Amino acid sequence: MNHDHGMEGMAPPSSSTNGTSGMHHHMMMMHMIFSWGKNAEILFSGWPGTRGGMYALALIFTFFLAFLVEWISHSRFIRPGLNNVSAGLVQTFLHAMRVGLAYLVMLALMSFNGGVFLVAVAGHTLGFLLFGSRVFKKNAEIMSSYEKTSDLPPMSC
Repeated sequence: MNHDHGMEGMAPPSSSTNGTSGMHHHMMMMHMIFSWGKNAEILFSGWPGTRGGMYALALIFTFFLAFLVEWISHSRFIRPGLNNVSAGLVQTFLHAMRVGLAYLVMLALMSFNGGVFLVAVAGHTLGFLLFGSRVFKKNAEIMSSYEKTSDLPPMSC
């Protein structure tokens, strides 16, 4: 008994694993090893594309994100004498900013692009050099820095 009801020659619509039916999408291959070159997707679909200038902008952006993580991690924003509730709210906001920026750097690194890796490390390194190391501190600041160097505790994974 034939249950096709007159549709013997029609093939069922093709479906893909993402639920689209018969639509073809341009998929960029994601590398699981480090690759070099400007043709990468960093943080957003299609960004930076294939243009060298946009790739350079993506590298600058990643460097800046890593640098900001270090600046927030080693800065003092809370004034002495601020009440505990206000200080706690500022501290919580700073923590959220630091974690959010650090996750953006991590997501950029997941592009497995060698240039992104190098600028992320360079951003963290320069940020630590300027804000976390003793290089630009006076002796009096070094002695008092043993008490508390920033408003936030050290980052941990």
